[in-house]
Amino acid sequence: MCMADKFPESLPGFQKMFPDDAACAQYLESIRWRDSFQCPKCNVTAEPFRFAARPHQLRCKGCQKDTSLIAGTVMERTHTPLSVWFWAAYLVASLTPSMSAVQLQRQLGLTRYETAFQILHKLRSGMATTSGRIGVKTHVEIDETWVGGETRGKGKGSHNMTCVIGAVEVKQRKVERVKDEHDKRKPRRGGRYAGRLRLAVVPDRTAKTLQGFVEGNVDPATEMAVTDAWSGYSGLARAGYQHLAVAERGEPNVAEDYLPIVHLIFSNLKAWLNGVHHGVSPDHLQAYLNEFVFRFNRRFYPFNAFRSLLGLSVGAEGPTYAELYDGDWQHPITTDGSVGC
Repeated sequence: MCMADKFPESLPGFQKMFPDDAACAQYLESIRWRDSFQCPKCNVTAEPFRFAARPHQLRCKGCQKDTSLIAGTVMERTHTPLSVWFWAAYLVASLTPSMSAVQLQRQLGLTRYETAFQILHKLRSGMATTSGRIGVKTHVEIDETWVGGETRGKGKGSHNMTCVIGAVEVKQRKVERVKDEHDKRKPRRGGRYAGRLRLAVVPDRTAKTLQGFVEGNVDPATEMAVTDAWSGYSGLARAGYQHLAVAERGEPNVAEDYLPIVHLIFSNLKAWLNGVHHGVSPDHLQAYLNEFVFRFNRRFYPFNAFRSLLGLSVGAEGPTYAELYDGDWQHPITTDGSVGC
């Protein structure tokens, strides 16, 4: 079995599989060349020269040109050991609540907070890819929420609120007939549960913005697009969607009946942002939404998420620390709804 097809199912197994930088480099090499090394410069297939001090660097025996295993990945130009990157990817992908930069710095023994912060954002940049729109043989719940809260030094009330829009597929489990409504076997929400998810920061709640998000993320062939009665969604029917607009009018039972899944996701999202990260900057909110979507869409495949993260990172561009703080970096919007590896 190729090394790229293996994956440890425990922390001891992970440590055994990736004990040092050389093992991490071998794993990256097996992902790129499943059979044997082929020089991208001269196309010669042969065992390359290897360097103990630079395990991610391979030198072709034919043309003597060097090939970097981390070129074109979020790890490109890094001075951080590969083993640290692998541990960070494993912790981010496998731990259900994920972790903050402070926690990552402590767990990996990093001397600088900035290193942990940049590693996490580089990995998040690899979580946003494109793989088609959600929906089709199901209905999709769509709604917006405001993320933010009290800001220190600005008095009472909420400040710096950011609008986030979400769309989620609604799946249906087989429901057994239960006569007693208090029976614990009775499924919540009539057996409905969440499928694939999309989240994005939007500048406003205008029809152009909201409908643009829906058209970019939800397939027009979906059985039903369910929203509230906000006028920003009024053009969906003209755009070819089967649209159901629900007037909530402050009635919680209406929201529970028609938009329960997307509201539950918003609640979990805010709890995660406040509980794990203690709030995030609006400038970086999209990156955290990308991570939440990546983890959510792979929640049934927790160990495969690590392999997906490394695979998605190949060809992804990661931000530098200066770009993150100068505001020059635009976090990509995730549209990846795939699961597994």
